[in-house]
Amino acid sequence: MRHATSQSAVADVVIVGAGAAGGVLARELSEAGLDVVVIEAGPLRDPQRDFASDELSMQSLGWQQTRLVNGSNPLTMGHNNSGWGVGGGTQHFTGVFLRFHESDFKTRSIDGVGEDWPLHYKDLEPYYDKIEKDIAVSGPRHFPWGNFRGPYPYPERDPLSPNAYLFQKGCEELGIRSVTAPLAILSAPFDGRPPCINRGFCNQGCMPNAKFSTLIHHFPKAVEAGATVLANCMVTRVETDTAGRAAGVVYVKNGVEHRQKAKYVILSAYAVETPRLLLNSANPQFPDGLANSSGWVGKALMTHSSHDVYAKFQEEVRLYKGTPVLATTQEFYESNPNRGFARGYTLHAHGSRPLAFAEGITKSGGSYPVWGTALRETMLDYNYYGRVTLVGEVLPNENNRVTLADEKDANGMPRATVTFSFGDNDQKLIQHAVENMQAILQAAGGKPEFVVPDTAHLMGGCRMGSDPGRSVVNSYGQTHDIPNLFVCDASIFVTSGGANPTNTVMALAARTADYILNEATK
Repeated sequence: MRHATSQSAVADVVIVGAGAAGGVLARELSEAGLDVVVIEAGPLRDPQRDFASDELSMQSLGWQQTRLVNGSNPLTMGHNNSGWGVGGGTQHFTGVFLRFHESDFKTRSIDGVGEDWPLHYKDLEPYYDKIEKDIAVSGPRHFPWGNFRGPYPYPERDPLSPNAYLFQKGCEELGIRSVTAPLAILSAPFDGRPPCINRGFCNQGCMPNAKFSTLIHHFPKAVEAGATVLANCMVTRVETDTAGRAAGVVYVKNGVEHRQKAKYVILSAYAVETPRLLLNSANPQFPDGLANSSGWVGKALMTHSSHDVYAKFQEEVRLYKGTPVLATTQEFYESNPNRGFARGYTLHAHGSRPLAFAEGITKSGGSYPVWGTALRETMLDYNYYGRVTLVGEVLPNENNRVTLADEKDANGMPRATVTFSFGDNDQKLIQHAVENMQAILQAAGGKPEFVVPDTAHLMGGCRMGSDPGRSVVNSYGQTHDIPNLFVCDASIFVTSGGANPTNTVMALAARTADYILNEATK
């Protein structure tokens, strides 16, 4: 590796990671007049030129660098739980935009499991409102669960997909309430962008820009306000000064090492790369890694259980039609003592493209192996399958963690080892959810055939808390150990909730931006 000899000027803020949180922070801080530099490991893409309606090639939207996995239930890394490039995971997420409930922030007090967050729902409520209005979230006039009951800024999507209508039919037969899913996907024109026409390639990147991403919404506005975005630059270390404050970051571009100094450093690199970076930034002052006096950096990594159930129908369903998630229920979201486990989950009617369907059913572990002739014959009937997906809460466990491996990458940085195992409560929740998913599909007229174990969304690893001895950051993402070093992404989650996390990630980022602006102007 060659080393740069010159060092850049001191920015007000350097943000590592250009995903959901990084986009909000970049826009808010730059529009307030701060000099902001954003550094992203992946490329800057043009949706019309660089996205493709192709499952295989668009795997590149996920983080493809090697990560080592361990534990009783090792996670599948890559496209399904990470982003790569400006926009991060918002480039290829389904657009589901749910809020956490009040109970999500108080699981220890209410249910005796997990940990309480050092904030309440009411602390995030104005930021949920702000984010949803800013990106024109579409959703039902009435949402029957949680604290927010609607209406959403834009009308709900219409029409729905055949799979969504079947899901709603099954729910109705069983007396389960369901609604059109709240989505960061336009139901009418907004900000020069067209409404969704149900192409269905949300997970491969939305070429028409009907689906929100920070790539097309926040970062253009941040750059217009003066922010600098450095793509294809891998940050390897955060540096500190003699006073123990963050001084900036070291990054590698085309094999050359550079430095970016800053008054504030914000890590928004997600639940694997953020702990990895903090641990790799160890120095004589901070021998266990930065912000790690508690020993909690990397610990309590969480995912969502995301099992799929596929059922075969007599009529064509065509899972490729429409936005992947168009109907949902949170009827099983809150704890119920009669179920034998704590907390709960969301169920989505979820489309699937042919490659994802084929890959999934080969992992189903059903009564017969889905390989060879069996796989071919099943794929011939692809159009007749419906699908329901779980977003299940996984309780925090300090043994689920990110650590540094001995093996190093091309930049000489230790690779991340991700260790994960489901707990007993998690397994009971999954079993309950799968039974309900099967019942819904059966009530809609389908024959459940495949149960596919899966996970999605990574959270935790730098959790927030009021006790510096058991957490990494405070409720604003400010590290307990280094006052000008912030973490702002899903790694600061204390619990995982039972809902897609993007809305909460962005609301937290908007709150952190306000806090930094108040600090910077004192």
